[in-house]
Amino acid sequence: MTGPVTTVDRAGSAARAAEQLRNSMINGDLAPGTRLAEASLTGPLGVSRNTLREAFSTLVEEGLLVRRPHRGVFVAVLSSAQIADIYRVRAILECTALAEAPVDPPQAAGMRAAVEDARRAIAASDWRAVGTSNMHFHEQIVALAGSQRLNGWMKQLTAELRLAFAGVPDPSALHRPFVAMNDEITRAYEDGRTDTAADLLRDYLRTSERVMLGSLP
Repeated sequence: MTGPVTTVDRAGSAARAAEQLRNSMINGDLAPGTRLAEASLTGPLGVSRNTLREAFSTLVEEGLLVRRPHRGVFVAVLSSAQIADIYRVRAILECTALAEAPVDPPQAAGMRAAVEDARRAIAASDWRAVGTSNMHFHEQIVALAGSQRLNGWMKQLTAELRLAFAGVPDPSALHRPFVAMNDEITRAYEDGRTDTAADLLRDYLRTSERVMLGSLP
């Protein structure tokens, strides 16, 4: 016999629902400005409306969703100032993780796999997949720090970045040049040149921020 749902159970379900919604943003399945209807999400996410509202509250606090009075909950649309702030945080988080990390062959393999995934997506002209692979590459960099807390923060940042990517009219120009840069960063890390890899990554992020902000309508 199934017992009553506890507060702990509901909190866990809300966290899982928030993670699923966050991943949908990272994968480009939820575009900025999309209204999230409770009735259409409770079934796919396997949660009650109350639990879904808790998940919404978590994502509102993270800046990924916004509540509009009398209209509902919407996927956030980021301003240029918010995007610039994301890049400031990324520079601190990613460059530090890369510079201070010992060379870890399994982690290098994860970085290399993300580069190869992006190359295959380019061959298929699947620019959304290229963007997803690039974001997975940067998540692998932060994972070098061995911190679940930092991994969680990076997940939030990559979800926000996907929202920013959605506003760029030419995804090819946005994503294609950075695959080669990811490859160069990976080779430096694989060779044990972590300081060089961090410097390359810092230049990458500066260039990416300029391209991103310059592409916004």
